[in-house]
Amino acid sequence: MSEKEVRTRGLRFQVLAFTAVGGAGFAVDVWIFNVLLSLPVSAHGWPLVAKATSTAVAILVNWVGNRLWTFRDRRRTDTVREATEFVIASLAGSIASLACLGVSHYVLGFTSVWADNVSANVIGLALGSAVRFAAYRWWVFGAERSTTGRSTTTVAPSPGRLSTRAEPPAREASLATIASPSPPPE
Repeated sequence: MSEKEVRTRGLRFQVLAFTAVGGAGFAVDVWIFNVLLSLPVSAHGWPLVAKATSTAVAILVNWVGNRLWTFRDRRRTDTVREATEFVIASLAGSIASLACLGVSHYVLGFTSVWADNVSANVIGLALGSAVRFAAYRWWVFGAERSTTGRSTTTVAPSPGRLSTRAEPPAREASLATIASPSPPPE
């Protein structure tokens, strides 16, 4: 398999895993949002408070899922910093949901539970998902930032040729060294 095919296959896996994890987070988000909306609270701004709360719980679900599955080969040992960056990236994507809800509910006057769900959980989700995936892939779990994933390094060139290759994770590197020891010096 060529390097391009390997990268494409890896990206496809990440998109599918991101979608599955996001689906679980979405289910948690929508469920909590609707439970909170069903409470007899008549405080001004309650739909926004309900959405912010459900989003916070969904961010936690998504971080665990993406850390342990989608980007498992890119997670870092500095978990607190990774989590902080994940929350920042998630909040950036979530602004779309809150903005759609705010415009629909307060500017356009669509105040039904159905309208709140469409604006926050359909339109807002579509806009925010692209932002979140890009931020997670290239910032939070970026290949150059991971401590467990692959990183690109320069390999000693053969005469007349330069090359770069991906270093395998430490576990694979030690197995590869055992399986194919260095040739004896000439």
